[in-house]
Amino acid sequence: MSTNPSREELVERATKLAPLLRSRARWIDENRRLPDDVIDAIEESSLLNMQVPAQYGGYESSTRDFVDVLAEVARGNTSVAFCLSIYASLTWMTALWPDAALDEVFATPNVRISGTTAPTGTATKVDGGWVLNGTWRFNSGVLHAQWKVTVALPTEPGAAPVPIFALVPTADLRIVDDWYTCGLEGSGSVSTVAENVFVPEHRVITGEDFYQNRSKSAVNVLKPQYSAPVLVPVTAIQTGQLVGAARAALAAFVERLPGRPITYTDYASQLDAPVTHLQVGEAALLIEDAEARARTFADVIDAKAAANEAWTEQERVWSRVQIGWVAHQAKAAVEILAQASGGSSIQRDVPIARLQRDVHATSLHAMITPSVNIELYGRSLVGLPPNTVYL
Repeated sequence: MSTNPSREELVERATKLAPLLRSRARWIDENRRLPDDVIDAIEESSLLNMQVPAQYGGYESSTRDFVDVLAEVARGNTSVAFCLSIYASLTWMTALWPDAALDEVFATPNVRISGTTAPTGTATKVDGGWVLNGTWRFNSGVLHAQWKVTVALPTEPGAAPVPIFALVPTADLRIVDDWYTCGLEGSGSVSTVAENVFVPEHRVITGEDFYQNRSKSAVNVLKPQYSAPVLVPVTAIQTGQLVGAARAALAAFVERLPGRPITYTDYASQLDAPVTHLQVGEAALLIEDAEARARTFADVIDAKAAANEAWTEQERVWSRVQIGWVAHQAKAAVEILAQASGGSSIQRDVPIARLQRDVHATSLHAMITPSVNIELYGRSLVGLPPNTVYL
């Protein structure tokens, strides 16, 4: 009988984190990283175990579990939620590596894995492994991660342009503190540099194996939850934070309403203005739509895993547009609320401006951008093939 916490228990743990996360919001943005007390609280919550394989004491939580948990975390702080979504996604990906590599990675309790899939480095084959060189940008959460998924192109003459995916200890990489942004400041998505870093063979898989989801773990290959195409569950995981951020914006807006006039009008309280009712109503409907779609997306993934069903190309295209449209609806809701919040909302201690920046920044992620994903979906509807391999 499973002793793993239920979805309700996991969501409750995330909810209990929210007050601390809200209280640390300004520090997080100003210091462009997560503070130690937040990391400690996350570890104590055991939420980092949700995507750890069961043989290492993990929960192997469902996609839907993570969508609901991250929605609660984002109601506390969006940068924290973004980092947790990255740790969850990369932990899920890591389950594809050989068991010898997993034994190393998951020997660390509350392990945090960062990474990117852009092949902006080179890999030279040597006896027993590979030597990496290069620079990788946008490494969200890497400041608190012990491992990083690092992608590079082989340098051998005549080698096919197929990257390798390497698990590298973050201690082997040089951190470049270059994360100065106007959104998701606290994600600490700095650059990392590899300078002649040796990676043993068992910590490397090919890009073909990665994107075809061919697990090299003798244990995990037998588990249906790891049979989904890599980019399907990891994009679904990202939807929760968008929903949670939008819900946080709505709650913050309503909380500020009583007693606030609409300047240069006869309304002594914004609460009484019909335009406010229209704005709140439209924003709430957009958020409800985003949440329903995110949950449906997650439920489809979990149902197909339970039935051990393969994903068709059309279904993979459909999965890409789900996160795009969730981002579209969440961003639209937050924009309405931000525009309705008045000039005082740009003060640093008022959460709506931060939420607006963070949701905007999240929607610019290459796998999330609404317009790109909607175009991809539209191509499929008129019978054209996908214009990307990232499915």
